Amino acid sequence: MKTSIELFSEDINFIYENKASLQDWILQILSKEERTANYINIIFCDDKYLLKVNQDYLDHDHYTDIITFQYEEKPIEGELFISIDRVRENAQERDLSFANELHRVIAHGVLHLIGFGDKSEEEVTTMRAKEEEHLSGGKHLYSSQTA
Repeated sequence: MKTSIELFSEDINFIYENKASLQDWILQILSKEERTANYINIIFCDDKYLLKVNQDYLDHDHYTDIITFQYEEKPIEGELFISIDRVRENAQERDLSFANELHRVIAHGVLHLIGFGDKSEEEVTTMRAKEEEHLSGGKHLYSSQTA
């Protein structure tokens, strides 16, 4: 079965400019991690929308850049909800390009779907190293995506 990677926008006017390259990059991440997926949906939204998801489904009352929902582990089925507002603000705070931060967040979500956590210090260290590893394979995406 072919992996379906679809992009959506909710309550925000955001269009990812190079969908095919993003899909290929996500498939590369899955391949390098020796995983397969039936589908991954990426939903771009604003802070307000993602806060409501956070409150309704996770009982958290704070802003975040991404929420990952894994429905199946093998093969992966899941959704990444990404706040473009948070990505834009985090990029400014970290002195990174919007595209770099967006791809870090996407890699982070895909790694969660694969099974990587970020609750302990050790998990965070591993997650950051994996993000950097996979970001290096996606550098061609940075110049094609703007805020």
